[in-house]
Amino acid sequence: MTHTRPERKFALCLKNDSCEDLEIRKIYQVLPDKEAAKEGYMRIIDESGEDYLYPASYFVLVDLPTEAESVLLAAR
Repeated sequence: MTHTRPERKFALCLKNDSCEDLEIRKIYQVLPDKEAAKEGYMRIIDESGEDYLYPASYFVLVDLPTEAESVLLAAR
C-alpha cells in the first residue's frame, strides 16, 4: 500500500497591483480551482485568512520541502 501525501501548492507573490491583502515576495497557499485556472486566476489564501481569486500572473508556483509546507500550513 502506497501512501501519497495530498498535493499542496504554494505560490510566491511577484506583484500585487496595490492589493492590500497580498504581500510581494511572500509565499501563499493555493487552493485547487480548475474553473478559475481556465480563466487565468488562482485561488489564494491571502493576508485576510480567506481564499480569493487573483490573477495567476501575480504568482509563480514553488515546490517546497515537506517541512516548510508543514510550517506554512500550521501558521494558518
